[in-house]
Amino acid sequence: MAAAKTRTSSFSRNLSAAAPSQGPGLKCGPNGTVFLSSGISDLDKILGGGFPLGSLVMVMEDAEAPHHMLLLRNFMSQGLVHNQPLLYASPAIDPRGFLGTLPSPAASKDEKSHKHDPDQEKGLRIAWQYKKYFGESQLNFDGQRDGKHEYSNEFDLRKPLERHFLSAQRVDCVSIQDSPNLSALQDRSATFLSQYPRNDGSISCAGRIAIQSFSAPQCAYSNMEWDMLSFIRSLKSMVRSSNAVALITFPPSLLSPSFCKRWQHMADTLLSVKAIPDEDKELSQLLTGYQDMVGFLNVHKVARINTQVPVILDATTFSIKLQKRRFLVLECLNQAPVDGSSGTSYGTSGSCSGSSKTGNLDF
Repeated sequence: MAAAKTRTSSFSRNLSAAAPSQGPGLKCGPNGTVFLSSGISDLDKILGGGFPLGSLVMVMEDAEAPHHMLLLRNFMSQGLVHNQPLLYASPAIDPRGFLGTLPSPAASKDEKSHKHDPDQEKGLRIAWQYKKYFGESQLNFDGQRDGKHEYSNEFDLRKPLERHFLSAQRVDCVSIQDSPNLSALQDRSATFLSQYPRNDGSISCAGRIAIQSFSAPQCAYSNMEWDMLSFIRSLKSMVRSSNAVALITFPPSLLSPSFCKRWQHMADTLLSVKAIPDEDKELSQLLTGYQDMVGFLNVHKVARINTQVPVILDATTFSIKLQKRRFLVLECLNQAPVDGSSGTSYGTSGSCSGSSKTGNLDF
Protein backbone atom coordinates (compact mmCIF):
# COMPACT_ATOMS: atom_id res chain seq x y z
CA MET A 1 0.00 0.00 0.00
CA ALA A 2 1.43 3.33 -1.02
CA ALA A 3 2.28 5.70 1.74
CA ALA A 4 -0.26 8.46 2.15
CA LYS A 5 0.98 11.92 1.21
CA THR A 6 1.03 14.48 3.94
CA ARG A 7 -1.42 17.27 3.34
CA THR A 8 0.18 20.68 3.27
CA SER A 9 -1.60 23.96 3.60
CA SER A 10 -0.77 27.12 1.74
CA PHE A 11 -0.60 28.84 5.12
CA SER A 12 1.97 26.43 6.56
CA ARG A 13 5.31 27.84 7.61
CA ASN A 14 8.06 27.64 5.03
CA LEU A 15 11.06 26.40 6.94
CA SER A 16 13.42 27.13 4.07
CA ALA A 17 12.54 30.81 4.31
CA ALA A 18 13.75 31.07 7.86
CA ALA A 19 16.29 33.73 8.67
CA PRO A 20 19.76 32.67 7.51
CA SER A 21 22.71 32.61 9.84
CA GLN A 22 24.42 35.97 9.97
CA GLY A 23 28.03 36.95 9.64
CA PRO A 24 29.67 39.76 11.61
CA GLY A 25 28.05 43.15 11.29
CA LEU A 26 24.76 41.88 9.85
CA LYS A 27 21.23 42.18 11.21
CA CYS A 28 18.02 40.57 9.99
CA GLY A 29 15.00 42.74 9.34
CA PRO A 30 11.42 42.25 8.16
CA ASN A 31 10.57 40.35 4.96
CA GLY A 32 13.92 38.55 4.93
CA THR A 33 15.92 41.77 4.61
CA VAL A 34 19.47 41.74 5.96
CA PHE A 35 21.00 45.07 6.97
CA LEU A 36 24.50 46.49 7.09
CA SER A 37 25.26 49.31 9.47
CA SER A 38 25.96 52.73 8.00
CA GLY A 39 28.49 53.39 10.74
CA ILE A 40 26.14 55.95 12.34
CA SER A 41 23.72 54.48 14.85
CA ASP A 42 21.31 57.41 14.50
CA LEU A 43 21.15 56.95 10.74
CA ASP A 44 20.52 53.22 11.16
CA LYS A 45 17.51 54.01 13.35
CA ILE A 46 16.18 56.56 10.85
CA LEU A 47 16.43 54.10 7.94
CA GLY A 48 14.84 51.26 9.91
CA GLY A 49 17.96 49.20 10.54
CA GLY A 50 20.67 50.40 8.17
CA PHE A 51 21.47 49.75 4.52
CA PRO A 52 19.84 46.57 3.11
CA LEU A 53 22.10 44.07 1.41
CA GLY A 54 21.86 44.40 -2.36
CA SER A 55 21.00 48.11 -2.28
CA LEU A 56 22.57 51.16 -3.89
CA VAL A 57 23.05 54.21 -1.65
CA MET A 58 23.71 57.62 -3.17
CA VAL A 59 24.72 60.77 -1.30
CA MET A 60 24.45 64.19 -2.92
CA GLU A 61 27.38 66.37 -1.94
CA ASP A 62 27.36 70.04 -1.00
CA ALA A 63 29.75 72.36 -2.81
CA GLU A 64 30.15 74.53 0.29
CA ALA A 65 31.52 71.88 2.68
CA PRO A 66 32.67 68.24 2.50
CA HIS A 67 30.13 66.89 4.98
CA HIS A 68 29.58 63.84 2.77
CA MET A 69 33.04 62.68 3.87
CA LEU A 70 31.69 62.14 7.38
CA LEU A 71 29.16 59.61 6.09
CA LEU A 72 31.71 57.99 3.78
CA ARG A 73 34.37 57.57 6.47
CA ASN A 74 32.00 56.04 9.00
CA PHE A 75 30.60 53.68 6.36
CA MET A 76 34.07 52.46 5.43
CA SER A 77 35.34 52.20 9.01
CA GLN A 78 32.31 50.19 10.14
CA GLY A 79 32.94 47.62 7.44
CA LEU A 80 36.64 47.28 8.25
CA VAL A 81 35.90 46.86 11.97
CA HIS A 82 33.51 44.03 11.09
CA ASN A 83 36.16 42.45 8.84
CA GLN A 84 34.06 43.10 5.74
CA PRO A 85 36.00 43.50 2.46
CA LEU A 86 35.99 46.98 0.95
CA LEU A 87 36.40 48.35 -2.58
CA TYR A 88 37.19 52.07 -2.48
CA ALA A 89 37.32 54.24 -5.61
CA SER A 90 38.46 57.85 -5.47
CA PRO A 91 39.44 60.62 -7.92
CA ALA A 92 42.66 61.10 -5.91
CA ILE A 93 45.99 59.95 -7.28
CA ASP A 94 46.71 57.84 -4.19
CA PRO A 95 43.36 56.63 -2.78
CA ARG A 96 45.06 54.47 -0.15
CA GLY A 97 46.21 57.63 1.60
CA PHE A 98 42.56 58.37 2.41
CA LEU A 99 42.45 55.27 4.60
CA GLY A 100 44.62 57.07 7.14
CA THR A 101 41.76 59.51 7.82
CA LEU A 102 39.22 56.83 8.76
CA PRO A 103 37.97 57.14 12.37
CA SER A 104 38.54 54.53 15.04
CA PRO A 105 35.77 53.00 17.17
CA ALA A 106 35.48 54.58 20.59
CA ALA A 107 35.66 52.59 23.79
CA SER A 108 32.30 51.28 24.98
CA LYS A 109 30.68 52.51 28.18
CA ASP A 110 31.12 49.12 29.82
CA GLU A 111 34.82 49.17 29.08
CA LYS A 112 35.22 52.69 30.45
CA SER A 113 33.34 51.84 33.64
CA HIS A 114 35.49 48.75 34.09
CA LYS A 115 38.68 50.77 33.83
CA HIS A 116 37.53 53.31 36.43
CA ASP A 117 35.53 51.15 38.83
CA PRO A 118 36.74 51.88 42.39
CA ASP A 119 34.84 48.93 43.88
CA GLN A 120 36.61 46.54 41.57
CA GLU A 121 40.00 48.06 42.45
CA LYS A 122 39.18 47.65 46.13
CA GLY A 123 38.23 44.01 45.70
CA LEU A 124 41.50 43.20 43.93
CA ARG A 125 43.77 44.49 46.71
CA ILE A 126 43.84 41.11 48.46
CA ALA A 127 44.94 39.09 45.45
CA TRP A 128 46.91 41.75 43.59
CA GLN A 129 49.02 39.19 41.76
CA TYR A 130 45.91 37.98 39.85
CA LYS A 131 44.91 41.48 38.78
CA LYS A 132 46.59 41.44 35.39
CA TYR A 133 45.03 38.09 34.43
CA PHE A 134 41.57 39.14 35.52
CA GLY A 135 41.82 42.48 33.75
CA GLU A 136 42.88 40.89 30.48
CA SER A 137 39.99 38.43 30.37
CA GLN A 138 37.50 41.05 31.52
CA LEU A 139 38.67 43.48 28.83
CA ASN A 140 38.14 40.86 26.17
CA PHE A 141 34.65 40.24 27.50
CA ASP A 142 33.76 43.94 27.47
CA GLY A 143 35.18 44.61 24.02
CA GLN A 144 33.38 41.67 22.39
CA ARG A 145 30.34 39.90 23.69
CA ASP A 146 30.61 36.19 22.99
CA GLY A 147 33.31 36.96 20.41
CA LYS A 148 31.00 39.23 18.38
CA HIS A 149 31.44 42.91 17.59
CA GLU A 150 28.73 45.49 18.02
CA TYR A 151 26.42 46.02 15.07
CA SER A 152 27.02 49.78 15.00
CA ASN A 153 30.04 51.35 16.67
CA GLU A 154 30.55 54.90 17.86
CA PHE A 155 33.55 56.33 16.02
CA ASP A 156 35.98 58.90 17.34
CA LEU A 157 36.67 61.30 14.47
CA ARG A 158 39.92 62.47 16.08
CA LYS A 159 41.42 59.02 16.49
CA PRO A 160 42.64 57.24 13.33
CA LEU A 161 41.77 53.65 12.63
CA GLU A 162 44.38 51.13 13.69
CA ARG A 163 46.61 49.79 10.95
CA HIS A 164 45.78 46.13 11.42
CA PHE A 165 42.29 46.87 10.04
CA LEU A 166 43.78 48.17 6.78
CA SER A 167 45.28 44.95 5.47
CA ALA A 168 45.63 44.67 1.71
CA GLN A 169 43.58 41.47 1.67
CA ARG A 170 40.42 43.28 2.77
CA VAL A 171 40.86 46.71 1.13
CA ASP A 172 41.10 47.29 -2.62
CA CYS A 173 41.71 50.89 -3.69
CA VAL A 174 41.15 52.23 -7.20
CA SER A 175 42.09 55.63 -8.60
CA ILE A 176 39.62 56.90 -11.20
CA GLN A 177 41.41 60.16 -11.91
CA ASP A 178 43.29 59.13 -15.07
CA SER A 179 40.72 56.62 -16.33
CA PRO A 180 39.54 57.59 -19.83
CA ASN A 181 36.37 55.53 -19.34
CA LEU A 182 34.56 53.46 -16.73
CA SER A 183 35.33 50.00 -18.08
CA ALA A 184 38.21 49.44 -15.64
CA LEU A 185 36.09 50.43 -12.63
CA GLN A 186 33.22 48.28 -13.84
CA ASP A 187 35.51 45.26 -14.19
CA ARG A 188 36.94 45.78 -10.71
CA SER A 189 33.45 46.07 -9.28
CA ALA A 190 32.26 42.93 -11.07
CA THR A 191 35.28 40.97 -9.82
CA PHE A 192 34.74 42.22 -6.27
CA LEU A 193 31.00 41.45 -6.19
CA SER A 194 31.44 37.99 -7.73
CA GLN A 195 33.02 36.87 -4.47
CA TYR A 196 29.76 37.44 -2.55
CA PRO A 197 26.91 35.92 -4.56
CA ARG A 198 23.38 36.07 -3.21
CA ASN A 199 22.01 32.71 -2.01
CA ASP A 200 19.37 31.45 0.38
CA GLY A 201 21.85 29.89 2.75
CA SER A 202 23.99 31.43 5.42
CA ILE A 203 25.72 34.76 4.80
CA SER A 204 29.28 34.31 5.96
CA CYS A 205 30.51 37.70 4.78
CA ALA A 206 29.29 40.83 3.02
CA GLY A 207 31.19 43.38 0.96
CA ARG A 208 31.10 47.15 0.72
CA ILE A 209 31.79 49.45 -2.23
CA ALA A 210 32.52 53.14 -1.64
CA ILE A 211 32.90 55.50 -4.61
CA GLN A 212 33.81 59.07 -3.75
CA SER A 213 32.84 62.08 -5.93
CA PHE A 214 31.89 59.93 -8.90
CA SER A 215 31.47 62.83 -11.36
CA ALA A 216 34.41 64.91 -10.12
CA PRO A 217 35.87 67.27 -12.76
CA GLN A 218 39.37 65.78 -12.42
CA CYS A 219 38.08 62.52 -13.90
CA ALA A 220 38.46 62.21 -17.67
CA TYR A 221 34.97 60.77 -18.06
CA SER A 222 33.23 63.59 -16.13
CA ASN A 223 31.54 64.87 -19.30
CA MET A 224 30.27 61.42 -20.36
CA GLU A 225 26.89 61.58 -18.65
CA TRP A 226 25.35 58.67 -20.51
CA ASP A 227 28.35 56.45 -19.75
CA MET A 228 28.18 57.32 -16.05
CA LEU A 229 24.45 56.60 -15.98
CA SER A 230 25.04 53.25 -17.68
CA PHE A 231 27.69 52.39 -15.08
CA ILE A 232 25.33 53.20 -12.21
CA ARG A 233 22.62 51.02 -13.76
CA SER A 234 25.08 48.15 -14.23
CA LEU A 235 26.45 48.50 -10.71
CA LYS A 236 22.95 48.47 -9.24
CA SER A 237 22.10 45.23 -11.05
CA MET A 238 25.32 43.56 -9.89
CA VAL A 239 24.85 44.70 -6.28
CA ARG A 240 21.23 43.51 -6.26
CA SER A 241 22.37 39.93 -6.93
CA SER A 242 25.15 39.94 -4.32
CA ASN A 243 25.62 40.26 -0.58
CA ALA A 244 27.02 43.76 -0.72
CA VAL A 245 26.12 47.44 -0.46
CA ALA A 246 27.42 50.19 -2.75
CA LEU A 247 27.64 53.83 -1.65
CA ILE A 248 28.28 56.58 -4.19
CA THR A 249 28.77 60.29 -3.45
CA PHE A 250 28.44 62.81 -6.28
CA PRO A 251 28.21 66.60 -6.68
CA PRO A 252 24.80 67.30 -8.27
CA SER A 253 25.84 70.83 -9.27
CA LEU A 254 28.17 69.39 -11.92
CA LEU A 255 25.38 67.46 -13.66
CA SER A 256 22.64 68.67 -15.91
CA PRO A 257 19.23 68.79 -14.19
CA SER A 258 17.84 65.93 -16.28
CA PHE A 259 20.73 63.57 -15.56
CA CYS A 260 20.73 64.55 -11.89
CA LYS A 261 17.10 63.40 -11.69
CA ARG A 262 17.99 60.14 -13.42
CA TRP A 263 20.76 59.48 -10.92
CA GLN A 264 18.43 60.12 -8.02
CA HIS A 265 15.88 57.74 -9.50
CA MET A 266 18.50 54.95 -9.70
CA ALA A 267 19.28 55.11 -5.98
CA ASP A 268 17.61 52.77 -3.50
CA THR A 269 18.52 55.06 -0.60
CA LEU A 270 19.04 58.72 -1.44
CA LEU A 271 20.61 61.17 1.00
CA SER A 272 21.93 64.71 0.73
CA VAL A 273 24.04 66.92 2.97
CA LYS A 274 24.04 70.69 3.23
CA ALA A 275 26.34 73.05 5.07
CA ILE A 276 25.08 75.71 7.45
CA PRO A 277 25.97 79.28 6.45
CA ASP A 278 28.27 81.02 8.88
CA GLU A 279 26.51 83.27 11.39
CA ASP A 280 23.03 82.78 9.98
CA LYS A 281 21.04 84.84 12.47
CA GLU A 282 17.65 83.67 11.19
CA LEU A 283 18.50 80.01 11.68
CA SER A 284 20.07 80.65 15.07
CA GLN A 285 16.80 82.19 16.26
CA LEU A 286 14.64 79.51 14.65
CA LEU A 287 16.44 76.33 15.77
CA THR A 288 17.59 75.19 19.19
CA GLY A 289 21.18 73.98 19.52
CA TYR A 290 22.22 75.88 16.42
CA GLN A 291 25.71 76.56 17.78
CA ASP A 292 26.45 72.80 17.86
CA MET A 293 25.29 72.10 14.29
CA VAL A 294 27.69 71.65 11.39
CA GLY A 295 25.16 70.82 8.67
CA PHE A 296 21.90 69.17 7.67
CA LEU A 297 21.13 65.67 6.41
CA ASN A 298 18.11 65.16 4.17
CA VAL A 299 16.59 61.71 3.59
CA HIS A 300 14.94 61.75 0.16
CA LYS A 301 14.38 58.03 -0.34
CA VAL A 302 14.59 54.88 1.79
CA ALA A 303 15.33 51.48 0.26
CA ARG A 304 12.38 49.09 0.01
CA ILE A 305 13.64 45.54 -0.47
CA ASN A 306 11.20 42.59 -0.64
CA THR A 307 8.23 44.82 0.04
CA GLN A 308 5.89 47.28 -1.66
CA VAL A 309 4.93 49.12 1.50
CA PRO A 310 6.22 52.70 1.41
CA VAL A 311 8.43 53.95 4.21
CA ILE A 312 6.96 56.97 5.99
CA LEU A 313 9.44 58.86 8.15
CA ASP A 314 8.51 61.13 11.03
CA ALA A 315 11.05 63.64 9.72
CA THR A 316 13.21 63.93 6.62
CA THR A 317 15.65 66.67 7.67
CA PHE A 318 18.10 66.16 10.53
CA SER A 319 20.85 68.23 12.03
CA ILE A 320 24.44 66.98 11.91
CA LYS A 321 26.25 67.60 15.17
CA LEU A 322 29.70 66.76 16.47
CA GLN A 323 29.30 65.73 20.08
CA LYS A 324 32.38 66.81 22.04
CA ARG A 325 33.87 67.52 18.60
CA ARG A 326 34.51 63.80 18.26
CA PHE A 327 31.33 61.82 17.66
CA LEU A 328 28.85 62.24 14.82
CA VAL A 329 25.24 62.64 15.97
CA LEU A 330 22.01 63.13 14.01
CA GLU A 331 19.06 64.85 15.68
CA CYS A 332 15.63 66.03 14.64
CA LEU A 333 15.25 69.75 14.16
CA ASN A 334 13.62 71.47 17.13
CA GLN A 335 12.01 74.86 16.80
CA ALA A 336 13.21 77.48 19.25
CA PRO A 337 10.65 79.06 21.62
CA VAL A 338 8.76 81.96 20.08
CA ASP A 339 9.32 84.34 22.99
CA GLY A 340 12.98 83.38 23.35
CA SER A 341 12.47 81.70 26.72
CA SER A 342 12.74 78.06 27.66
CA GLY A 343 9.77 75.78 27.42
CA THR A 344 7.19 75.21 24.75
CA SER A 345 7.52 77.02 21.42
CA TYR A 346 3.83 77.74 21.17
CA GLY A 347 3.31 80.73 23.45
CA THR A 348 1.75 80.65 26.89
CA SER A 349 -1.82 81.18 25.84
CA GLY A 350 -4.29 78.50 24.86
CA SER A 351 -6.46 80.96 22.98
CA CYS A 352 -7.06 80.48 19.28
CA SER A 353 -7.75 84.21 18.88
CA GLY A 354 -4.21 85.11 19.92
CA SER A 355 -5.13 86.55 23.31
CA SER A 356 -2.36 86.44 25.90
CA LYS A 357 -4.76 85.71 28.75
CA THR A 358 -4.85 82.22 30.16
CA GLY A 359 -8.07 80.33 30.68
CA ASN A 360 -10.67 78.61 28.54
CA LEU A 361 -10.36 78.53 24.78
CA ASP A 362 -11.83 81.60 23.15
CA PHE A 363 -13.28 80.94 19.71
